[in-house]
Amino acid sequence: MDNATRLHYLDAMGIDVWVPRASASLADAAAELVDVDGPTIETKPIASATIESWDLLQAEVAACRKCALCETRTQTVFGSGNKQADWMLIGEAPGQSEDQQGQPFVGSAGQLLTEMLRAIGLAREDVFIANILKCRPPGNRDPNADEIAACHDYLMRQRALIKPKIILALGRIAAQTLLKTDAPLAKLRGKVHTLEGTPVVVVYHPAYLLRSLIDKRKAWLDLQLAMNTYKKFEG
Repeated sequence: MDNATRLHYLDAMGIDVWVPRASASLADAAAELVDVDGPTIETKPIASATIESWDLLQAEVAACRKCALCETRTQTVFGSGNKQADWMLIGEAPGQSEDQQGQPFVGSAGQLLTEMLRAIGLAREDVFIANILKCRPPGNRDPNADEIAACHDYLMRQRALIKPKIILALGRIAAQTLLKTDAPLAKLRGKVHTLEGTPVVVVYHPAYLLRSLIDKRKAWLDLQLAMNTYKKFEG
């Protein structure tokens, strides 16, 4: 990605780029702030057995009645994106828009997530996006422990099929659930964790960033950490 394009996406995220000298162009300023190039995404054919596994899993999720959320949902939100992605993004739970459309991270938070990905050279089509829960909790409340437990197997089966090289945990609940900790998000971000050998980087949830503009720069640092971790893993 060229520096001018990256600068545009950083601006869309609300990240102010420091220009160190009056004569510097915007592209040069972005280059001094950031040295992150997007990865080259290779698309490989999916084996027929894998396709059948995905279809079976998606059908199971759509018909799931393991917890009370099945009574209040409009539909399940299975996840979307590249089923052979190197990057897997895991959020908390569907919201109202997601419940209505059946897709994860739509609406304002989804738009910001798209810009966050573009800032590190990724498109939504390059990653797979899922949630801890497949159904919306009423009123967008925090997930209950029994709901998380009911959906856990579905998420782990998705991860096993994708075999991601890095996982982004979007927000406190996703991070605490995946890492099996009650530590606050401030203690979890800024470092690389692991989930059964896969690097996990914790990032602020886009919905939180819409309410707390001051933390967008911290989110950008987390994205850089994730990209650098991915490159190190690849190298």
